[in-house]
Amino acid sequence: MAPAFATPESSGTTTPITATASKLTEAGIKHAAPNSNAQTGRLAPLDASSLTINLTQSPRSVPEWNGAAARAQKIMTDHMVTVRWTIDHGWDTPELRPYGPLSIMPSASVLHYATECFEGLKLYRGYDGRLRLFRTNRNCARMTKSASRIALPDFDPKELEKLIIALCARDGPKWLPKDRAGCFLYIRPTMIGTDSALGVQRPQEALLYVILSCFPDMSKSLATPAPPAMQGEANGSPKKSSHGLRLIASSEDTIRAWPGGFGYAKVGANYGPSLVAQGEAKAKGFDQVLWLFGSDDYVTEAGASNFFVVVREKQSGKLQLITAPLEERMILEGITRASVLDLARERLATTQDGVEAIEVVERRFTMAQLIEAQKEGRLIEAFAAGTAFFVAPVSVIHFRGDDIDVPMDGDSGVYARLFKSWLSNIVRISLSITS
Repeated sequence: MAPAFATPESSGTTTPITATASKLTEAGIKHAAPNSNAQTGRLAPLDASSLTINLTQSPRSVPEWNGAAARAQKIMTDHMVTVRWTIDHGWDTPELRPYGPLSIMPSASVLHYATECFEGLKLYRGYDGRLRLFRTNRNCARMTKSASRIALPDFDPKELEKLIIALCARDGPKWLPKDRAGCFLYIRPTMIGTDSALGVQRPQEALLYVILSCFPDMSKSLATPAPPAMQGEANGSPKKSSHGLRLIASSEDTIRAWPGGFGYAKVGANYGPSLVAQGEAKAKGFDQVLWLFGSDDYVTEAGASNFFVVVREKQSGKLQLITAPLEERMILEGITRASVLDLARERLATTQDGVEAIEVVERRFTMAQLIEAQKEGRLIEAFAAGTAFFVAPVSVIHFRGDDIDVPMDGDSGVYARLFKSWLSNIVRISLSITS
């Protein structure tokens, strides 16, 4: 696939099997007059062209890459974008303004009824010095689905994408300088219900905002062996040092998502209830929870990431890349997930360069099936994929008192290494895949 770059105005293309890595301008964008519903009586749509800019008078220093400040995940860039919505007017004029506190009433809907959704993506500094976004249009489109699930207002995802680009173009050059090739900032678009009415109802006011954060490279934490406290000395801990993720299966009485629920939506209500199980996993020396569902222990997600296994099919002997399906709406429709599946279908349909072809399968699978495959030598590898960890190999799964060792080729599985390498080249060098 040929390298390609797009201007902020054209980065929202949805043409299949084309480049979508966006080159950001190093300056701001031109602004048109604000949208108004005075003449038509219709609610004002979200309109990025009306963005106003109010620059900070107190710029802050940029911390070292992947240092203590980044690991604390509390350092944001100088500015943020905010835009208010009301049921009477629609969307107000967006504003790029100094990063700082928000003002909401104690009775705000978000504080009582969890009317909140968000996205997570990254701004990359390429090895050629350019700033890039990856598949931003998909994050923005997914956010409209999440907002709809919790009765927050709709918007044109292309307009949110333009606002993200404007903020990245403003703060990216300073906070992600050219000498940090291969590094990134974390982007967090968020919408909250700000209606001050305490009744259980659709919020009549909302706030959409976008912030940029200094964020640690979590994939680096997998490059070193586990400390002694995590090498089997504690009850239930992994039995040996490993470079990959160490997962512990969720208990029978802990469920993250269910058919007909909201597991597919990126809403805060999906994350708060999972923190107890996550804390318990960390205390036992594991990295993430492998979320199971039902009495048959269907495998769904690993922490907040999509989960994949590479298994040799028992009857045909073919290699399969298996991940949970989207139809039941229990798992998040991950952007990295889609990218992995696209790459597998495009580049691994046939055996080449010594790498065996692999068939993509999206279906339910159980822990019993995974354990059987491991015992019969048919489990080839497993990995998680998401914005935070990118593509992270899995080395062990703890299930009901037993450790299931997942095969590794050194510090990763062969396919996880391939996907990570391909995606790294796409987002940091010059290539891209399906929009």
